[in-house]
Amino acid sequence: MAACWARIRARLRDEVGEVEYRSWLRQMTLAGIEGDEAVILLPTRFLRDWVNSHYGDRLRALWQGEDVMVRRVDIRVAQPAMAGGPEAPPDFALAEPGGMQGLAESLAPSPSLRMPERPAAEPRSDWVVPLEARFTFDTFVVGKPNEFAHACARRVAERPASPGFNPLFLYGGVGLGKTHLMHAVAWAIRELQPARTVAYMSAEKFMYRFIAALRSQNTMEFKETLRAVDVLMIDDLQFLIGKDNTQEEFFHTFNALVDQGKQIVVSADKSPSDLSGIEDRLRTRLGCGMVADIHATTYELRISILQAKAAAARVEVPAKVLELLASRITGNVRELEGALNRLVAHAGLFGRPVTLDTAHEVLHDLLRAHERRVSIEEIQRKVAEHYNLRLTDMVSARRARNVARPRQVAMYLAKQLTQRSLPEIGRRFGNRDHTTVMHAVSRVAELMQQDAGFAEDVALLRKMLET
Repeated sequence: MAACWARIRARLRDEVGEVEYRSWLRQMTLAGIEGDEAVILLPTRFLRDWVNSHYGDRLRALWQGEDVMVRRVDIRVAQPAMAGGPEAPPDFALAEPGGMQGLAESLAPSPSLRMPERPAAEPRSDWVVPLEARFTFDTFVVGKPNEFAHACARRVAERPASPGFNPLFLYGGVGLGKTHLMHAVAWAIRELQPARTVAYMSAEKFMYRFIAALRSQNTMEFKETLRAVDVLMIDDLQFLIGKDNTQEEFFHTFNALVDQGKQIVVSADKSPSDLSGIEDRLRTRLGCGMVADIHATTYELRISILQAKAAAARVEVPAKVLELLASRITGNVRELEGALNRLVAHAGLFGRPVTLDTAHEVLHDLLRAHERRVSIEEIQRKVAEHYNLRLTDMVSARRARNVARPRQVAMYLAKQLTQRSLPEIGRRFGNRDHTTVMHAVSRVAELMQQDAGFAEDVALLRKMLET
């Protein structure tokens, strides 16, 4: 029996390779033969389930090749005394001869004989990114672009692993609040259900820990640690694009946790269907739960965020300053908050009130970097839509007032919002002379002083083009 078992192990090592053998199969021990059944022991339930599902059929085939009397293989979780301990031979262990009766009794489902189950391991502290204390649901400003993602995150925090919400996949551009929501979910779960273990880490850290486990030949600790948590949160999943081995490990971790009813929360910069470089089977699993996107912020949401941050800092910021920041810094909430922090810090250091002039002075570099690059074509299209004209009217020879005045407004805005020269602007408006553009600019400026309604109209167009 010992010789048969040694040959079976050697065959498995040759078939699966040294790395996979050491990760999954090295800790197998043979307890003995019981009738037509070979009994194999493994130290943990996780290992038992994995080996049974991935290698069970092959083990049975190898045993039948060695001994035709063996028709089944039973893989069980060993008692500590039977697992051989650290001093047991790494490649072969055999129960004491004639010990099958005792083995059967010890593995019987008797509470008095069964060892208590090992409690779920806490994720190692050096594996988990510390949560940011200010990233909670209370500090998350909700608006139309993020209200759906916020509602989904709330639902997961209150009822982890509820049907339809596992996994929760959050996606959106940089600085729109994905990380904030993930931290908020983690804080809420820790507060509402402190018994649950939550592991939050970036995809980059997941990869580095997996590589370290491979190098140290300690992948079992890596696998068991992650599979022991109740909630696994992976930020910036797009980092795994092109990293096939790490994707493979994440896929198996994902399946193991979902099968156990554990919650998974993932964030990325794109939806699962748009993540090119991710394996199809993983992309499919990521999209099988709840997918929630966070859109780019609106002007109103940016104003609300700035007001909340100013209130939290207990600093009075004039509405004009908030409007300046909200209209000029449109893409990234982090930069928006950073601009407000710079302004508040400057005011505090020099004992000055926050004013519009101070904002222009302190944030000149940031405001210049976020200047809206408006094209003449975009101006023509927006003005034509506003006045219910055809786009071709912007370049036509028609001189009717209902066409000529909007065309002059478009020329005026082109001069104000672009760096194009007067001759170039004239060429874009049907090869008109630069003097025509000069007349249009001066005429619109004159009308804006005379007619408040007309001035409001032009100001509205300008604001729409700048935001």
